[in-house]
Amino acid sequence: MEADTQVELVAIPPGRVTLSDRRTRRSWSVDLAPYRLAAHPVTQELYARITGERPSTAHGDRLPVEGVNWWDAVRFCNALSRREGRTPAYRLRAAPNGAAGHRGDEDDSGVEWDRDADGYRLPTEAEWEHACRAGTSGPRYGPLDEIAWYRGTSQERLHEVGGRLPNAWGLYDMLGNVWDWCWDLYDPEVYGGYRVLRGGGWFDEHWSCRAAVRRRSHPAFRVDDVGFRVARGSAAGGGDGTAGGCGTHPAPAG
Repeated sequence: MEADTQVELVAIPPGRVTLSDRRTRRSWSVDLAPYRLAAHPVTQELYARITGERPSTAHGDRLPVEGVNWWDAVRFCNALSRREGRTPAYRLRAAPNGAAGHRGDEDDSGVEWDRDADGYRLPTEAEWEHACRAGTSGPRYGPLDEIAWYRGTSQERLHEVGGRLPNAWGLYDMLGNVWDWCWDLYDPEVYGGYRVLRGGGWFDEHWSCRAAVRRRSHPAFRVDDVGFRVARGSAAGGGDGTAGGCGTHPAPAG
């Protein structure tokens, strides 16, 4: 755990993960170097301590922060990095009104990922799925009622992080509670700047809470079942995990 910010990170081993998309019926494989991923989503307490803001609809220090868009998550990563004296992973270029990465950004044209930086960042969706599976090959890493807050267990509300069983690598709430923003573009040829969400949320049915499920959202949208968790370390060798992106290995559709 990082002493200043109390971010608990889990060391994720290298590996290869095969992702798939039901809409296009494509699958692709990504090789991943070791990296570190937060044991649970960013909490409201940590988000408020770093940003001074409490954007969530539900309130509680140990609840996952929600109601944050992709840009909010990117800015948080940079702010957290600066708090620990690390090099920010993202370079936010000047937006039309002159403010870097301002709240009105409508696409991804204002951000670059510095892969040599030692700061915090969003996981790629390949990193997310590899970590979620934790060496398993089925749709989930355990019985859903034991590992996830979803419509069948959540009483249709948000729950504190870490309240269900973790996976084999010690990661909590990888399925259910809140969807996690990922770095990747969902399908830029069709959906432009829409970004990937993973994991399912507290209001979702069981079929959305599976390791392979991909969802998309506009990077400026804020929703009450969408949050994020942070990563750190190498993403070398795996590209960005986007379907058809560099560093991917085509595989037969499953």
